[in-house]
Amino acid sequence: MGAPTTVAWLDVTAGVAGDMCLGALVDAGLPLASLEEIVAALGLDGVSLAARRVTKGAFAATKVDVVLAGARVPAPEATGAAHARPHGHPHVHGPVAAGDAAHAHPHRTLADVLAIVRRAKGLSPEGLADAVRAFTLLAEAEGRVHGIPADAVHFHEVGALDAIVDVVGTCVGLRRLGVLEVRTSALPWSTGRVKAAHGDLPLPAPAVTHLLVGHPTFPSGETFEQVTPTGAALVRALSRGFEPPAGFVPRAVGAGAGDHPGGKLPNVVRLVLGETGGDRTPTDAILLETNLDDATGQQVGHAIEQALAAGALDAWAVPVTMKKGRPGVVLCVLAEPSSAAALEAVLLRETPTLGVRRTAVARTVLPRRTAAVPTPYGPIHVKVRTTPWGDEATPEYEDCRLAGQRAGVSWRIVAAAATAAWTGRPAD
Repeated sequence: MGAPTTVAWLDVTAGVAGDMCLGALVDAGLPLASLEEIVAALGLDGVSLAARRVTKGAFAATKVDVVLAGARVPAPEATGAAHARPHGHPHVHGPVAAGDAAHAHPHRTLADVLAIVRRAKGLSPEGLADAVRAFTLLAEAEGRVHGIPADAVHFHEVGALDAIVDVVGTCVGLRRLGVLEVRTSALPWSTGRVKAAHGDLPLPAPAVTHLLVGHPTFPSGETFEQVTPTGAALVRALSRGFEPPAGFVPRAVGAGAGDHPGGKLPNVVRLVLGETGGDRTPTDAILLETNLDDATGQQVGHAIEQALAAGALDAWAVPVTMKKGRPGVVLCVLAEPSSAAALEAVLLRETPTLGVRRTAVARTVLPRRTAAVPTPYGPIHVKVRTTPWGDEATPEYEDCRLAGQRAGVSWRIVAAAATAAWTGRPAD
């Protein structure tokens, strides 16, 4: 029997925001000191964390606040309706006009935010990659709202600092808990209005509506903001399915509280950590395919990225020769049966296809896990698969690339050192 895979089930039935995810991580067993290490690695001056126990309806939960320099630290015994953050979600808008007094405060572009994330030292490359994906999705959604490119979107500095900690803390914190795969529930679709920098906005907030494309929703009947843009971006970046996997065995549960007291349901996110995949197990999947001879390379590449972000097990394109000798591709997406319809919608939306084929397929899945091995270039993560003839490991490319850049050597040399550390044999 191989080692189990750690899966996180994120129950966002009552809504989701970045601070709720941080609270759920701490409640599920991640030490607050570990989150504080992540903040320190980001190099954000004057930013700290405060955690407290609160009660939301029937739930005892953990509330984590991102405290900025000069802000009041919430009292540890505070319960119920929580201390309000300076911004419910990042204040994001288009380019700032010269002399616009309403927007005279500092702003960060997407490139500024990604530069902060990418220069963080000592954090999981996989977690940082998830954070980059979340911020990119958020900026793309806001850009669609305002009719501008994602690179032209500006994040208000206070909201950006909150969001950076929320997003990176969640993505890297999950990796520190050993999570290799995240599944999420359907998201609530609330109505009503929310106050924003530019006036009242309808709910779901405009950017959230774009981020919900391809993700299951349900009418919640609530009239307050249940899903913030940051929370929606995290779900889109992390989710790889919409229900727990077969054979899921829960091991730990955490509840993270938001600022709102809640409505029909308490305002909490529940994080359930569990295991699956201890044996080589045949599992069913759906193979989605479409033939394309009129799609550009950019369209095909974007469709693959969107399918993976929407929870595809895998996605790829195969070159083919079609009728009349025209070159084309077969775009393929492997999906869990529960997410096949949503992924089919991605293909129909992102490509000029006229139809999508569905085929039920059976898979034999080998157990996998991630481990860290010591090398002269620092710890390197390796992906380990358990086969009938033993464990085999492959170094993570991003770990090797970053370590090679720091040491001034090729990533291949770092990869060889990591392989040698795993096998116990000296590198060539």
